[in-house]
Order: sequence, then structure tokens, then C-alpha cells
Amino acid sequence: MLGIGATIPSLQQFPKILKQSSNVISEENSREGISDWQLTRVRPDGSAQRTPWIEGYCSRQSVKAGDILDVMISTDPVRDFMVEIFRTGYYNGKGARLMKKLGPMKGMKQEVPEPGEKNIHECLWKPSFSLRIEDDWVSGVYIGRLSTIPNAPQDPYWQSYIIFIVKDDRPADILFQCSDNTWQAYNRWPSNYSIYTHPKGVQGPWAQVSFDRPYGRQSQFMGIVNDPLSFGSGEYLSFEFPMAYFLEKHGYDITYCTNSDMVTPERGLKCKAFLSVGHDEYWDIRQYNSVISMRDAGVNLLFFSGNAVCWVSPFSPNSQGMENRRIYRGGPYGGNYTWANLREERHGPFPERGPDEAFLMGVRNISPENGGGDWKIVKADHWIFDKTGIHNGDAIPGLVGWEHHGDPPDIPGLEVVARGMVWQGGTVPQEWASVIYPGPKNNFVFNASTIFWCQGLSRPPGHTLPWSHFSRPHGPDDRVIQITHNLLERAIQP
Repeated sequence: MLGIGATIPSLQQFPKILKQSSNVISEENSREGISDWQLTRVRPDGSAQRTPWIEGYCSRQSVKAGDILDVMISTDPVRDFMVEIFRTGYYNGKGARLMKKLGPMKGMKQEVPEPGEKNIHECLWKPSFSLRIEDDWVSGVYIGRLSTIPNAPQDPYWQSYIIFIVKDDRPADILFQCSDNTWQAYNRWPSNYSIYTHPKGVQGPWAQVSFDRPYGRQSQFMGIVNDPLSFGSGEYLSFEFPMAYFLEKHGYDITYCTNSDMVTPERGLKCKAFLSVGHDEYWDIRQYNSVISMRDAGVNLLFFSGNAVCWVSPFSPNSQGMENRRIYRGGPYGGNYTWANLREERHGPFPERGPDEAFLMGVRNISPENGGGDWKIVKADHWIFDKTGIHNGDAIPGLVGWEHHGDPPDIPGLEVVARGMVWQGGTVPQEWASVIYPGPKNNFVFNASTIFWCQGLSRPPGHTLPWSHFSRPHGPDDRVIQITHNLLERAIQP
């Protein structure tokens, strides 16, 4: 049996990969898509963080076919409303398929809760409707477009989203984990109440957040991406949808889950590859243990993400006893290494301390962990660069941001494939590194070391490119696309 650090077989040892000509995802994307799924009229209130004219949330992060999902909606002023449920994907470039229309329905104004323990805002809203997940609804990320119905011709209408994931149990090539813990950690709804906004400090264990509340606007809309489609959709459309759009365009056999679905490893063990995508900062320690188990069982791990596995964020039940509906920042990952100790010194004391994430991801959450820079190749002869025409010293502009990883550990067989500099605030330098290392069963772990990786893969309809630390990615890049194909095709080998 091969251990961690065993040699990854060379490209020549593998046959040419042909993605399945027909699978659940390719069949789904052959269905008729729809162009009209985006928000048109979006209005923030005085806090700039929410849209009280119409907003809502779902009773669970993820559901399966046959499940019932309660949906809570508030309209202020009270208006009737419509809901359109879409599955996001490729759909011949349209980006979504209309699954169901509901309404008109009677609206109601639902109360903003008073701050609870650790400043938590947990809504106890009445369900506006219950949605049965149809048996033929394929695993994916689903958004519901909420639209008020005007009382008179001169009355404007307003819109926002709800979001939920449909999961399944089938074996699949690729498991796409949505980073919804991090969406919620940064969610400032109703005005300024995220894990980062407690009066005691921005990165201590002081604040708790609830999934029982609407997603407000992308919290750093002035510093990263000012995306009007973020009202109600978390960070998905900005930092994860370009990956999903790319994967579904190319017919990869993919299934989706949330962070809370990974507290045990069973789902991941049915797949050949596990993807961490975008901004995947907050992990319950059970997620970490699950992904370690998956790696050791031979699952390939691909971290197309930055600032991933940074904070231990224990799940707890809501006030009604439903599991995994609250999180808080329990403490840093990093074991007794430099960066975890630094976070403890700056922001502690913390009740939790996670293992050194570098021995899972191949790199660490360093400090500063944010900035912007180019993705610079240092090992052009590696198989991940096959068919790219890349040379050492070539750089992909603006691809590293707004957070990254660095400081690789001593793992046998670990290779740094790209490395360079980012600048926090445009001037403060820090070195990042992208790595790959072999797992114990001819599998591998890759870390792109950037939240922005998927910006180089596709630009779905309505997509807004980010701009952070005075640096920005340019959008789809043939080199990023080919590197990603090389990694995925290796990962889904029979």
C-alpha cells in the first residue's frame, strides 16, 4: 500500500480521457434553458446590506428529491409576490433552467429578530410556502427569484433570490462542495451582523451566525465585487458559478453538496474527486476529518479555492433543534504552527484549535492572507501544464486574489507548480504557492491557492468580475481552462 508522498503516475501511464457522452449532467443540460433568470430590479436599504422590499430564506441548506423545503418570505411594504425556481448550469450558454413557477402569493412583513447570544440574528419567520423537490430534479445549485407584484401600474416591482442545493446519493465522478459556511459567515443581514462585526473584534470567537435568515448583499461589495446578483444568493454566483458553468458545459459527471453534508465522509467516498471551490474558509472539524478519510481512501482532492480551511467553525442546532443551522469562529486551523499561533495571539483566546491544514491542502493560511497578483508558473514541465504551451516565468494576470495560501509543508513528493507575489492593499508583499502532492492510492491533492481560479474558466450570463487590492482577473483564459481539464481528467480516471 502506498503512503502519502507516493509517486503520482506519469501522464503516459493513463489512457486518453473521454468524458461520458451521456450522464445525468449532460442529459440535464440538453434540456431547454432560459435567459431570463437574473435579477432586474434590486434595491438595497439604508444599510446597503439587505433588500427588505422582498427577501427570504430556506429551512435547510440542502435537500434531496422527495424532500419538503419550507421557504420564508417577507415583503415590506406588504405585497403579493411570485417565485420562479431555477437550476443553475450551462444550458447552451443560458445559465439556468426554469423548474417551477409559484404564485401569486400573499406577502407579509416578518419581523427582524433582536440580537441573541453572540449577536446571533435567528429568524423565526412563518413559512410562506412549502416546496416539494421533484423526483426528476437533478443535483445542483438552485435559486429562487422572488418578485413583488405591483399594486398599480405606477408601482415598481422589486426582486431578490433564495438559494438551496439539491443533493443526491449516486456515485459520481466529481463532488462539488459549495462554500456556504463562508457565505453565511460574511453575511451581514440585517444591517451589520456577520462573524466579522462583533464589537469585541473582527476575528475573535465572539459572534455566531444563523442560516435562518436571508442572505444580504455580498458583504465586501466596495472592496471585492459589487454584484447586484448577490442579494439572496450568498457568494455562489460571484465565486462558484463560473466553475459549475464550466463543468456542466463540458459534460463532467458532477454532483453537489454543502459544507454541512460533509460532516461525515460517506458522500465523498462515492466520488472520484472532491472540489473545494472559491472562498471556502469555514470548516467544522468533522468536515476536515471527512476529507482526510476521503484522501486516504483514494479520492482526489482539488482545492480550486483560497483561504480554505482557515477557521474551525462548529455547527450547532438552531433554537428549534434543527441540526447544523448555526456556526461561529471556534479557532484557527494550523496546529501549533506559526500562523495559527499568530491568529491566537492577535484574536484569541479561542476554545478550538484545528490540525495543521497544510497536511491536508499542501499549503497554509499565511498572513497577510489577502492581496492580488499574477499566477506565475515555476514548473512548466509538470503534467498539469500539458497542452498549454506554458513556460517557466509565464504568468496569468490577476488570477491570485483576493485570498491565497502559501508556506508549503514538508510532504514527500510535494511539488510547487506556481509561485509568486501578491500585494495586500496594492503595496504590502506576501508570497503565495500553488502545489500538488501524491496521496496514498495513486490519487493526488492539488491546491490552486486562489479564490479567483474559476474566474479563468467561464463568464456566465450576468457575471461580474471581481476587483480587489487593486488587482483583477481578466476572465476566461485558455491556459486555466486546459490546466483544469488536465487535473480533472487525471482525477476521474477509471
